[in-house]
Parts: sequence; C-alpha cells; structure tokens
Amino acid sequence: MTDKALMERIVHFRSKPENQSPFALYLGLEIVDIDKGEATVTVPYAKHLAGNSLTGVLHGGIITTTLDAVCGLSVIAALGEPTTIATLDLRIDYLKPATPDEAVFAYGHCYKVTKNVCFVRGLAYHKDKSKPIANATATFMITAKGTGKRVQKNAQPELAKEKPPT
Repeated sequence: MTDKALMERIVHFRSKPENQSPFALYLGLEIVDIDKGEATVTVPYAKHLAGNSLTGVLHGGIITTTLDAVCGLSVIAALGEPTTIATLDLRIDYLKPATPDEAVFAYGHCYKVTKNVCFVRGLAYHKDKSKPIANATATFMITAKGTGKRVQKNAQPELAKEKPPT
C-alpha cells in the first residue's frame, strides 16, 4: 500500500536537478510504490542496456544499480524523509538472466534502522516476485544532513584542519 504523503515528498525531492541521479535518469528508473520502509521501482527494457547484443539480456550492472537504488529508497522510506545516505555494502546474488524485452522491477525492504546504519533486503524480478532475477542484501550509512559525513555524537574536530607540530 502506497504512503501517498511520503511518496509525494520523495518525488518532489527527486524532481530538483541537484537531487537527481544522472545514471538513474539514463536507465529510465521510475518509482512504482513507496510505503514505510519499503519501495518498488522499475527500469524499462532498452537495447542499449543489454550486456550481450546477441541475446539482448540486460547487463548485470543494470540489475545491480537498480537494486542499489531501490534499497536506498527503502531506507529513505524507513526514515520518513529525504536525507543523505551512502551504500556501505551491497551483495547481489544473481539467480537467472533477465528476460530480454521485459521491464525489470526491484523491491527493497529496510528491516532495521540503527543510529547510523540501516539494513536492507531486496530483489529484482519481472512480473512475479516469487521468480526473482537476483536477491540483494545491503547496508547503508545515514550521514549528517547534506554533508556526506558520518553522524557522530560529540564528534571531534577534523585532524586535517589542525596544523602539524613544528
């Protein structure tokens, strides 16, 4: 079930050029559904995304990128607002090749949120989640608002700003 208010906030946030991923735009990645801690996206099939021009099978990197994006989006959905996050770890288990000429869907579920790290599971599929193309396990770091720096209580000054002893 879609959380319409959350989806509107995220879609509005992503509509600003500075918040868009050029690669996600290139892929044609679209948000299908967002709920608390869950997200679904799709990437339409395109010949230029094939990893093998003879078979037309999508490149594995397209599946990986789509899973990374949906897992990150599920973290944002779990946090309830757009914020800066970074992928710490992403493991993909490929189960079968994607079918040529079919859109790929990806689902992510953020199942645990701690102070600094979120834990996510995801899967890529065509029309049926019970027949996945690939499974994903990921961890994401929650960063301080827009700085790209890790959130730390009582953080110490950066050593790089201090002058070395003479």
